[in-house]
Amino acid sequence: MASTHHPHFVLFPFMAKGHTIPLLHLAQLLLRRGVTLTLFTTKSNRPFVSQFLHRHANSISVIDLPFPTNVEGIPQGTESTDKLPSMSLFWEFVSATKLMQSHFEQALNNLSDVTCIVSDGFLSWTLESANKLGIPRVSFFGMTGYSTAVALEVGVNRLLSGPESDSDDGLITVTNFPWIKVTRNDFDQPFNQPDPTGREVDCLMEIVVAIANSHGLIMNSFYELEPLFIDYLNREYSTFKAWCVGPLCLAEWSTIGVSIPDADDRKPKWVGWLDQKLSQGRSVLYVAFGSQVEISTPQLKAIAKGLEDSQVSFLWVVRKSEMTISHIIDDLQKKVGERGIIVGEWVDQREILKHESVKGFVSHCGLNSVMESICSEVPILAWPMMADQHLNARMVVEEIKIGLRVETCDGSVRGFVKSEGLKKMVKELMEGERGKEVRKKVMEVGKAAKAAMAEDGSSWRTLDELIDDVKSVGNDGRLV
Repeated sequence: MASTHHPHFVLFPFMAKGHTIPLLHLAQLLLRRGVTLTLFTTKSNRPFVSQFLHRHANSISVIDLPFPTNVEGIPQGTESTDKLPSMSLFWEFVSATKLMQSHFEQALNNLSDVTCIVSDGFLSWTLESANKLGIPRVSFFGMTGYSTAVALEVGVNRLLSGPESDSDDGLITVTNFPWIKVTRNDFDQPFNQPDPTGREVDCLMEIVVAIANSHGLIMNSFYELEPLFIDYLNREYSTFKAWCVGPLCLAEWSTIGVSIPDADDRKPKWVGWLDQKLSQGRSVLYVAFGSQVEISTPQLKAIAKGLEDSQVSFLWVVRKSEMTISHIIDDLQKKVGERGIIVGEWVDQREILKHESVKGFVSHCGLNSVMESICSEVPILAWPMMADQHLNARMVVEEIKIGLRVETCDGSVRGFVKSEGLKKMVKELMEGERGKEVRKKVMEVGKAAKAAMAEDGSSWRTLDELIDDVKSVGNDGRLV
């Protein structure tokens, strides 16, 4: 089914905005290279995809697959992770996607000359579908080379089973990277146990095995950011190649919910507020923890108090569920007045980070947020919450040194952050000497990111190499 003339790529994102957006960026890069594209999604997720790609509506074929119904634990009509009542249902949601396989294969059979399937790592079952039809499958998994290499080192060498790991916050030396120290608390349950078991572990193993047996792994990173770790992956795990084609947020992209040039009255309120701060010469701190992080009410209160006491101008994006705790939000807004703005709607995060007034970012360190911050040359105050965010935070603060880290009350990486601790680190990021150092560093890294994505940059060349590589694969999935 492979084409030797006009490549045809199938893209299949996982049903979470943080996973979908990078593949939509990739779609735009592929279109600029003349690649024919078919994108799979579900009915409920299609409006978001269509809005994001509205400039390319005539260039991309979008196919809706039915999302499974009557799945135990998953409310009817829930087709994306941000709609889950709790992130404790995440792995049930991942498992439910397997029920889409027959529909996916039926739709694939109706497509002609498919060169390659690029599917999210959480859709590991798509490898079996690709193999049935002799199409090379390339996995997309939203982790940095640093986080991937460290996680593999910890898992393969069973570092969480050694004496160093007796305490949840005891520092553990990463074998092949001895300058890197991690703790049990840098990993979620049950992966932080000496001998982890359970559904989550089984799902993750399926993902890892599928990646290892795929034709490659697309990474939303760039080689110059982490050459040591990319080289390690390609040397130690030679069954697949890690292709760095990012930062993908630098691709041409559609704006969602931002200003329309000839309709200033339709601008979101936060755009006008940022413009006002710029005219006043005020630096702004952007605060956002993504669409999936669940923050307790006591911690929300501490965040509110810390921002109030910092005297820094801030834009804080909260989840809709957090907006329902109106007394915290309303009280803070009244106390700070025009100094701060709290937004409970979808925002175009990169547009915020690109705004000249924004000089710092309190972030959970999801990969998209890290890359967007780098590309906007905005330093990070790292506050990881879940998944790979703790490893990303270590990379940001300890490895590439483009940010600082919040202080917890007990020193644990998962500890409570008191208002005074948040205030201290916000002031340090925005006004302190350490803040100046990381601000200078992120400017250097941001320029390197732009160079990587420019024509003939490392990421540009890598994507061209990937396209040429999969075009050379025969119907049996082997190189010809």
